[in-house]
Amino acid sequence: MERILVTGGLGFIGSNFVRHVLESRKKVQLVNVDYMGHASNPANLDSLRGNPCYRFVKGNVANPRLCRKLANNADVVINFAAETHVDRSIAQPNPFLQSNVTGTFTLLNACRKTKVKKIVHISTDEVYGSIHSGSFDEESQLNPSSPYSATKAAADMVAKAWYATYRIPVVILRCTNNFGPYQHPEKFIPKAIIRALRNLPIPLYGGGRQIRDWIYVGDFCTAIEHALDRGLSGEIYNVSAGNELTNREVAETVLKQLGKSPSMLVETEDRPGHDFRYSLSSSKARRKLRWKPAKTMREALALTVDWYLANRKWWSGLASSKVLSAQPWKEKW
Repeated sequence: MERILVTGGLGFIGSNFVRHVLESRKKVQLVNVDYMGHASNPANLDSLRGNPCYRFVKGNVANPRLCRKLANNADVVINFAAETHVDRSIAQPNPFLQSNVTGTFTLLNACRKTKVKKIVHISTDEVYGSIHSGSFDEESQLNPSSPYSATKAAADMVAKAWYATYRIPVVILRCTNNFGPYQHPEKFIPKAIIRALRNLPIPLYGGGRQIRDWIYVGDFCTAIEHALDRGLSGEIYNVSAGNELTNREVAETVLKQLGKSPSMLVETEDRPGHDFRYSLSSSKARRKLRWKPAKTMREALALTVDWYLANRKWWSGLASSKVLSAQPWKEKW
């Protein structure tokens, strides 16, 4: 029986991975620990109620005693636990330091004297900062530009140091922008869908010319599982699907799929420190992990729009005017 510990499994990517791994692997006991912050949603895993292979623990990975107890009963660990919203990090950076840095430190430290065979630490492309041409690889210099990305970069350095010093079997995955079912309405794609459904204008920071490389969350979940099985300790793997689009192009596609007018797009003030372009080379992951994305951008975006149309009950209570704000970094969180 494989014992899997997932941290932050009530969030967007974490909950998608929990469902994915319970469907794809046999003889698994999965424990999900989550402190139930603003982006944690128990409804994300309602389908697992009564599942004998799944157990939820409410708790914070920054708690050393809890981490030691959970790590002592795990074969592998996947660390999703993090604060992730850039706009919120600008308005209130303290929770990001606590969750992203202290939480990762505490978890890795707890694993030092256990028999954990693999730790997959989930990072982000934002640690590299912006790039005008070409793509970052795993050897590229880190250059974070927001409190969120700075704390994620710090967590990566802790993970690398804990491997070098203690030989903790940690693998780091740096992924591009995820989207798909169960993503919090504060994020760009669900925010665009929901505002359009409510006939509200869709704000484009600085005109929406920023370029992001998008990946469907289901494809990232398969990459995580491949890293769990094939990733080498101490290694970093970039994960991307090669879907580089401007924010304006993504919003235009969302409006087209909803049958809405592109006149709903409005330019707004750009947020502070906004990176212009993210781009990752995932050749190492494709070669070493034997992974590749299964969904095209068009297929994945259509699935995502359909999911939000079919699951209004899930997001209606989350999509407050504050969450859907045109300039959330100016809000008091």
